[in-house]
Amino acid sequence: MTGTRRDRPPPGKGERGQETEAEVPETFQVDLTNCDREPIHLLGAIQPFGFLLAVSPDWVVQRVSANCEDWLGRPAEQLLGRPANEVLSGEAIHALRNRLQYLRGANAVEPLFNVGIAAGRPPLDLSVHLSGGTIVIEGEPAHDTGLASASGSVRAMIGRLQATNGLDQLLRDAARLLQALTGYDRVMVYRFDDNGSGKVVAESLRGGMPSFLGQHFPAADIPQQARRLYLRNWLRLIADAAAEPVPVVPARDAQGAPLDLSMSGLRSVSPIHLEYLSNMGVRGSMSVSVIVGGRLWGLLACHHREPLILPLETRTAAELFGQVFSLLVESGERKEEVAYDERARSLHLRLMGSLASAATTAQNIAAYLDEMQQVLACHGVGIWAEGEATLKGVTPTPEQFEALADFLTRTAGSELYATDRLSEVYPEAESLLPEIAGLLAVPISRAPRDYLVLFRREVAGEVTWAGDPAKAVTPGPSGPRLTPRRSFELWQEVVRGQSEPWSSADRHFAEALRVTILEVMLSLGEVVSRDREQARQKQDLLIAELNHRVRNILALMRAIVGQSRPGFDNVDEFAEVLGDRIQALARAHDQITRDNWGPASFRGLVEAEVAAYLLRQPERVQLQGPELLIRPQAFSTLALVFHELMTNAGKYGALSNGEGSVAVAWRLEGEEGDMVVEWSESHGPPVTLPDHRGFGSTIIERSVPYDLHGRAEIEFRPEGLRANFMVPAQHVVPAPLEDPMAREEAWSGTPAPYRRSAGHALIVEDNMILAIETEDLLRETGFSTAESVPSVSAAYDRIGIEKPDFAVLDVNLGQETSFAVADRLAELGIPFVFATGYGDQAVLPAAHKHRPLLAKPLDGQLLRRVLDGLEAGAADLPNPEAR
Repeated sequence: MTGTRRDRPPPGKGERGQETEAEVPETFQVDLTNCDREPIHLLGAIQPFGFLLAVSPDWVVQRVSANCEDWLGRPAEQLLGRPANEVLSGEAIHALRNRLQYLRGANAVEPLFNVGIAAGRPPLDLSVHLSGGTIVIEGEPAHDTGLASASGSVRAMIGRLQATNGLDQLLRDAARLLQALTGYDRVMVYRFDDNGSGKVVAESLRGGMPSFLGQHFPAADIPQQARRLYLRNWLRLIADAAAEPVPVVPARDAQGAPLDLSMSGLRSVSPIHLEYLSNMGVRGSMSVSVIVGGRLWGLLACHHREPLILPLETRTAAELFGQVFSLLVESGERKEEVAYDERARSLHLRLMGSLASAATTAQNIAAYLDEMQQVLACHGVGIWAEGEATLKGVTPTPEQFEALADFLTRTAGSELYATDRLSEVYPEAESLLPEIAGLLAVPISRAPRDYLVLFRREVAGEVTWAGDPAKAVTPGPSGPRLTPRRSFELWQEVVRGQSEPWSSADRHFAEALRVTILEVMLSLGEVVSRDREQARQKQDLLIAELNHRVRNILALMRAIVGQSRPGFDNVDEFAEVLGDRIQALARAHDQITRDNWGPASFRGLVEAEVAAYLLRQPERVQLQGPELLIRPQAFSTLALVFHELMTNAGKYGALSNGEGSVAVAWRLEGEEGDMVVEWSESHGPPVTLPDHRGFGSTIIERSVPYDLHGRAEIEFRPEGLRANFMVPAQHVVPAPLEDPMAREEAWSGTPAPYRRSAGHALIVEDNMILAIETEDLLRETGFSTAESVPSVSAAYDRIGIEKPDFAVLDVNLGQETSFAVADRLAELGIPFVFATGYGDQAVLPAAHKHRPLLAKPLDGQLLRRVLDGLEAGAADLPNPEAR
């Protein structure tokens, strides 16, 4: 947003928290820095879809929102100064007190769902956080969205993101998945540049929304104080930009301070930002922070044409999704950094050895110029040493290079010097464009000054802005402040005289090179020896930092792989095994999401953990017990417990050597049928009682008793760890149901080539993850477009707009079936197939019994066989299940 307010709020405010014209002094300066000083965390109001209650540490009400009577049945003035137990139910206070124990740090917020706050009133969703010494409680209507369903969707979304190939696909899928979870009209991945401006790098739209993909937004659109709040609070929701805010009373405490609402989920919105949203045609919005390495990398920005109150459960799921997405972005960037550092380190070490053993430093550096160009991605390299030039690639002439060396001596001195716009600081470089636009200069002597210089060409192009970033702004209707720009039409700026910028990794390597060269060239004399020692210390610091990065990556992979063994012949083989093991870790969660969050196999859970750690030696873990299914609530808890047991066994216990083994046995006991599980390790290293309990041990010992009301007993016997668990019968399904992991063997024939470049496919599927997977599958078979809808009515609407060439219909759509859509497609002569997760139990009506029925998840080769029959002109589509 663009706009300004005063540094500190004046004593009086307008109705929406704005200054009145009378309060603004005549000398008030209006410029672009004012927005960065707007106290957006001290607006003194909340959004009206919820209420706020602030209590003291001894639980006395200090502040309330003016709408509390709508929620608590008593006006605000009757609540102030009252004990909280006279305002809220005992159940609510008990739950809030428990949640306060979870808070860690000033930026922590804890949600509570479906809490009864008063007799005769509907339950609410609550959140609690600390603002200084004040306990801030916020409430809003409880929505029965199904927390288990939301968390299951997030797990599936995260699994899809982990399977992406490259950063571009990761960004695109993140936008699509978040839109599917939240229902916003537009979801953008917005990435910040080094100068503070931002660019929309990925986008997912619903019909009629304008696209901002590829457009840049000036830094002033998101002021600095808003960026600081994005670092503290992962998610910001604006339910209705046109809603009237509700004031918090009293506005100030006894010391005259307003309530700091930095961590408030209901915090009202700056009038300037509301004006900005109005100019964009947006009523509802949400932003999820993308934080990488402690810095604000970007935002997942969501827009809606109409007001949209997203339930707290869904917002919590979106926040978790944003946090995991941030980790995946950071992991991808770190992999690129490590690969670069490895190449740079190899070159650095070989160059260092060559310089230390040679008499002429400049000649030895010249021998590595080709490799420097590859590592640092430059177009030319030059060395100015002892009054002579050595040039390679795209460079100035020797005469021009000599003049440039004089400029560097005056400007850079003994420091590294980098610029991507040389002509702006050295006008003589205008004559070098477009061949040379940027340089990185490394001083390699003290006096006279010599340099190693790397050159980059001009990258001329157009930057597409969402409106003119330099557009003049005028005082707005709310007094002497800047009015947000109204135009978001495309505006192009031609950029010339600029090269690709030099990254921090480029500078890091160049600095290491500078240190090394100076160390060699200043190796004589006592005075020079002191400089040499300093250079060596800087070099050691660089290598230590590089080793730290590499060790972090290796430690992360080792934790995932568990039992890494030598014997891989090449990197590809190692990468393949690593990928298999990561996939094995995810299977435990897949088991309860494959069947619409139904009970899943306990044996399958343990086998998934075994596969993750003992891909080549599963026989070292012996499993014995009947086929039992665990309900979803308990399945996640047991998955975490057995993951920790397997991890501990792999790191320290029976699976940490080549001889040990683990036996896992389970049975039903008692009249009610409680499940008893025994874990027994043997032939591993001798076991000793640990000095302290770590997080993993706490999970093993406390999760089952605390979360499932069962029992857990751990014995650290010298011959091997023993663990005994009792899971109450209400979490267990003893009937030997069909294994949900079982799938009919896929057809193994070789598919024919496909040519469906002009085709449009329709998918009717109420599960958004499966819908996205099916879209991708149909595109892979050759359809030019594939679109998903979740219901019969939406399918009718879509068919009326554009008739598809082919359709995939999910048999069961929640409260309805897709048979009505099938009837309509049959009338229009449009071929289609049914898809089902019920296997042989699915029953088709007589009119469609001849239609193919494919099992979920869809197999690409089976689908291709159906389409082969269609292209061959068959009267009826062949059923690919008929082998």
